[in-house]
Formats: sequence, C-alpha cells, structure tokens
Amino acid sequence: MDVALFDYPLPPELIAQEPVSPRDASRLLRLDRASGRLEDRRFHELPDLLRPGDCLVWNDSRVIPARLLGTFATDGRPVELLLLREVASCHWEAMARPGRRCRPGVRLQLAGGAARAVVLERTPRGNRVFRIETPGSVRDLLERHGLPPLPPYIDRHDSPKPEDWQRYQTVYARDPGSVAAPTAGLHFTPELIERVRGRGVEIHAVTLHVGPGTFRPVQGEDVEAHRMESEQVTIPGETAEAVTRAKAEGRRVVAVGTTTTRALEWAADGTGRLRPETGEADLFIQPDYRFRVVDGLVTNFHLPRSTLLVLVSAFAGRELILAAYAHAVQARYRFYSYGDAMLIE
Repeated sequence: MDVALFDYPLPPELIAQEPVSPRDASRLLRLDRASGRLEDRRFHELPDLLRPGDCLVWNDSRVIPARLLGTFATDGRPVELLLLREVASCHWEAMARPGRRCRPGVRLQLAGGAARAVVLERTPRGNRVFRIETPGSVRDLLERHGLPPLPPYIDRHDSPKPEDWQRYQTVYARDPGSVAAPTAGLHFTPELIERVRGRGVEIHAVTLHVGPGTFRPVQGEDVEAHRMESEQVTIPGETAEAVTRAKAEGRRVVAVGTTTTRALEWAADGTGRLRPETGEADLFIQPDYRFRVVDGLVTNFHLPRSTLLVLVSAFAGRELILAAYAHAVQARYRFYSYGDAMLIE
C-alpha cells in the first residue's frame, strides 16, 4: 500500500504550540465507526460518552528529560543528544544532531561541563552509542540537566517553558522510560478520572516506554515494508485479568492512545485473551489487521504518513479517518501532541 494514501493537507497554524488549560478543556471529535457519524464535543464530556462496565486502559509510562545539550570538545560547536536507552553501565544509545559529525572516537562536553561523552559506535538505524562520564548516574544527570523531549514541530522545543515539564506528562505517569509522551492521556485531570470511575468504568494500566520508532515516519513508499522499532512493554497480571474478563463478558475495552493499543494487541493471543508479559514489542498495526482486544480508542490527531495514522486507519478505516481529519481541519481543531483528541467507537 502506497504511503501517499495516508497523506492529508494541514494548515501549519493548526499545529498546537501550547496545551489548553485545564487539560480537559480540549476538544473531542467523536467518531462512530459503524455509521460514520461525527460529533464535536469537549474532552470533559468523556465520562458521559463511556458506558458503565467499560474497561479503560492507559499507558502509565513516564517521560524522562532525555534531551541533553552540549558541544564538541574540539571546536565548541553545539550538539544535541536524545538519550533513548541504557545498553550497559554508562553506555547509552542516543539520537545525535548533527549526526554526521558524531563519528566513533569523537568527544563531547555535555550540560555545561557536567559530563563528558565519547562516541563508541553507530547503530544500524543511524543512532549512536555513547560512553557518558559523570560523577553520579546518567539518570541523575538527566534529572539535573535534561530537557523535556518536545517534538520539533513545537517551535520552542530547544527552549521549553517551565510548564512543559508538567504538561508534557500525563497526571498518572508512573514508570520512567519514555522519550515522547503518550499524548492521548495528556487530556486527563484527576477530577475527570474520578468522574470516569464514578460512571462505573474500570481503569487499568499497561506500560509501554515510547521510543523513536513511534514517531518516525513510514520509511519508503510501501507501508507493508516498514519495520517498527521495538519498545519495552509490561502487561501487569491485574490488567491482563481485567481485560480478559471484560472481553469474556462482552464489555468494551477502550484504549487511551495508540501506544496502549499496540501494547494490548501485542500481548493478546488468537482468542483475545491477554497475557501478563514483559518484552519487546515491534507490532506494526496496518490495514487488514484484525483487532483482538481494543473496541474503542481515545487518540490525538497524528502526522501525515506516520505509523500512528496508519494504526487509526486500520482501526476505523482509511477513508473514514481521512474524512474525520478533513472535518477537524475545517472545524479548526488543534493537531498533534498538544492538540485535541478523538474518540473512535
């Protein structure tokens, strides 16, 4: 399938630069897959749109301040690292900019001299492995000097505002490890969560640490040829039991976000039974995929030609999703990470 089929026109001014306040004041486009009906709502209305007995599942991964600024030791020119994962003690895989200058053996000064780093190797996907030397742990270094990993389409991504530390994080984030936010969850407030529970909706969590594979565009022109990068997933036993029970009883499972959707579908067997499991998930959900677990989806609006747009198209149908996106553009919804949301039922 040609990736151009997942393109759509978006006026640049609709790319959200600021989150709304309060979080649940964002808009919510409700889409009925069966009828194709669209409704313009607000996110604070979500509890009224859910059904008693629904099983709501979200991703509780916490975003780490993974961006480190520094300079090349030889000439002082600027460099930026996005730390992705620890591969050994003090050895981290990272995306580097400018990458072409980060050849093996090149040395860097990081965080105003708080740490030093040397490039050890280039990975097959074009990342780099660095040995980072700092008095404490690298995670402590990130907590002291790292920046929130705002996406580049937010104009201030190089100089986040103080409020970005809080707003580029869900209120229920728990387990640190993501380098991008599971953005569908950014709309929830503690008060809204209590209203959801008061509606008789179960809430459970999975953990998927969002990596760069989530936001990389489809490589090449053929969607089927794209290969997802793996991301670490944990399905707790309590969540596996609750989801499996809901499916057996004919109750809906509603996923908060595409990362939650991929985690649930990755951990399901052929009958829809969910396994409690920890592992590396590289599932790429695309048209013709048969969903085994997820019945409803809360999601933001995604970039053209992205694997996330392919996923929601697989869930609701490409033509229906593109029609919904066209409506959202005409109605001046706000797009991407700090933007508005959809509920697909």
